[in-house]
Amino acid sequence: MAAVTANARGVVTDPAGVSPRDSRPPAPGAGGRSAESWKGHIIRELKHRDLSQHAMFQDLIRFYTQLLEKTSLTKGLLSSSARRPPAGSAPLSSLLQQSIQLKKTTGELAYQVVELQQQIKIKDSVLEEQHARLLQERRCLSRVSDAHQELGAQVEQVQGQNTALKVEYDALLERQRAAEAKLRQETVRGEELLAKVMKRKNQAAARMNSHNERRSRAREATLQAAARSKVNLDRSAVHPLSSTSPSSGFSNSSSAPSSRSTSPKNEKRDASMERKPMRLVRSASVTSPRILTSIKELFDRKRRGHSVCSQEEDLVSPVRICVSARVPARALQVLDAHEQDINAVRFSSSSDLLATGGTDKVIKLWEVRAGLLTHRGTLDGSTEGITCIEFDPMGFRILAASYSKAAMLWQLGDSVPKVTLTGHSRKVTAARFSSILHQVVTGSADGSIRLWDLRRAACLQSRNVAKYCSDLVCSENCIISGHYDGQIRVWDSRAASCVQVLPAQGKVTSLDLSSDHRQLLSCCRDDCLQLFDLRRWSNERVTFRADGFKCGSDSTKAVISPDCCYLAAGSADGAVYIWNVLTGKLETRLPDKHSSSISAVSWSLSGEYFVSVDKSKRAVLWSDM
Repeated sequence: MAAVTANARGVVTDPAGVSPRDSRPPAPGAGGRSAESWKGHIIRELKHRDLSQHAMFQDLIRFYTQLLEKTSLTKGLLSSSARRPPAGSAPLSSLLQQSIQLKKTTGELAYQVVELQQQIKIKDSVLEEQHARLLQERRCLSRVSDAHQELGAQVEQVQGQNTALKVEYDALLERQRAAEAKLRQETVRGEELLAKVMKRKNQAAARMNSHNERRSRAREATLQAAARSKVNLDRSAVHPLSSTSPSSGFSNSSSAPSSRSTSPKNEKRDASMERKPMRLVRSASVTSPRILTSIKELFDRKRRGHSVCSQEEDLVSPVRICVSARVPARALQVLDAHEQDINAVRFSSSSDLLATGGTDKVIKLWEVRAGLLTHRGTLDGSTEGITCIEFDPMGFRILAASYSKAAMLWQLGDSVPKVTLTGHSRKVTAARFSSILHQVVTGSADGSIRLWDLRRAACLQSRNVAKYCSDLVCSENCIISGHYDGQIRVWDSRAASCVQVLPAQGKVTSLDLSSDHRQLLSCCRDDCLQLFDLRRWSNERVTFRADGFKCGSDSTKAVISPDCCYLAAGSADGAVYIWNVLTGKLETRLPDKHSSSISAVSWSLSGEYFVSVDKSKRAVLWSDM
């Protein structure tokens, strides 16, 4: 039994695979000392291994302890079976099989112990890596914590600065509100003072007119009285010479010394006296045309000298008529006019000045001379891109609409706007001068159309359509607007009401009015142009199409020639298309000068030049020369 136990211990505690030494029982005849030395040697070896590998094989020791317990249990079973009388060979063989099975189990357990030890090593290495990563993460966390504290300090500092700025902003806002209130008061006061001044001027003009009228009446009465007195004197002077008494006729005819008619000198003086009064009456007659003309000129001069009208109201805009417009055939000049897209172009009434506006927020003025465009100046002041440009009839002012929800007015000699009209909630797409002096009309993407007074920069009327207004034109006592809902609306500017609706064939991108105000041109997104006859005010229209023509954007502009014989528009392919109004067919196509979609075109009022602009900053001057 002792030999079996030692053999089992030797197998289990040799993880390096060392075979047990002398597992056989001692030879017969050997003494007890040899047995004791052999056992003591094994015990010492085991203790040495236990001491050297205790830290590395704790789990192995635990499994080994369990194995010893099982071995002791087996020994108990074997001893109990040895004490019993042998009943036969079957129980002994079963015990041997159990012993063999236990040995196999012991080997398997030893193999499992080795595998578990290897797993423990792997887990230890993983644990060490995790400890290293944990240390690194702690260091990173400390750095992040420090950065968080620094950011917190910066946030507190910025919050303090924001608080100070908020206080300053509130103070500025209060000052602005006070200034706006003061401005409103001053504006009201200025209007009241202007009304008083106008009233006093009217009163002064009325007094002056009354005074002049009284003076003219007094002068007329004086002249009449003078004429009557002169006539009476003339008659009294002529009557004694021509009349004779019957009693004295003899003596007068017989007394030569007392008669003056016999002297030649006296005859001349009497003749002169007769002629002189007659000349006085003729020159001072109140019925003479020269006197009436002089008095009329005097009163006209007085009234013009004390008129309350401004100088601009006395100006009469010239009427320019184009007999025959030239159909452009070749490009005279191609240039990059702006730094970004060009959205609008317009000739002045004199045809020698061109204005272009684009997304770069400026309007550039170009002088047209000898077939070339020369940069003349730049108009600043807009905070967003320009959408529309319009010259006044005299060519002294420029009106523009922009993406900044406002319209601006420039004097031709100033680079900053003189008047800014604000009130729309979205971008202003169109701005036009009204037929009434000092009034303009604007249309916006918010669907509203507003009438403005330029003298007060105030809105007089507002019409809300709730449909995107793309363009508008003004005629006498009416405003015509085009919208994205495919409708063209005609408004009465006096009643501020819509009087007629003309259906279009798609989104209306632009409108243009002929020079005689008889025809209306509309450009639509369905790639066609439509011409309406405004004299009929009906839904009848003439449609113009062409192969290859395509409306490039929602703001593509089309125009009518000054002689009302041609229509022109730019296409998305970079070509200019021109139609003949009389034949309804395409007159010409001008390609190869634009590399992108053409946004707007303009015809000079003289009919000599034609300009097209596109989305790639390019402007082209055309003519037939």
